[in-house]
Amino acid sequence: MVVRTRFRSILIPVVLFLLSGASGGYFVWHALNGDRGLNAKVAYEAKIKELSAELNELVAARERLERRVGMMQTDQVERDLLDEEARLVLGRVGKSDLVILTAPE
Repeated sequence: MVVRTRFRSILIPVVLFLLSGASGGYFVWHALNGDRGLNAKVAYEAKIKELSAELNELVAARERLERRVGMMQTDQVERDLLDEEARLVLGRVGKSDLVILTAPE
């Protein structure tokens, strides 16, 4: 009888401490490595830098296109720009153009 009582008095607190330690460890691990954890901040910052660079490229491309459209919207369209666009759309070249064929990539 005494052995069982002493065994229970030691085993029950040990089991409770192990269970509480395991559950605490689970929450701490997820606080560090989870989807919204502390380590995810680094990944979010890298993604922000990547998207910011892409945004800057798109803004520059839009400005280039707006300049070209602005040149086309004047009273008189520039002849060189019109010729370049027509050749690009039609896939043709002029009589005096030099064509260099390269192997496809």
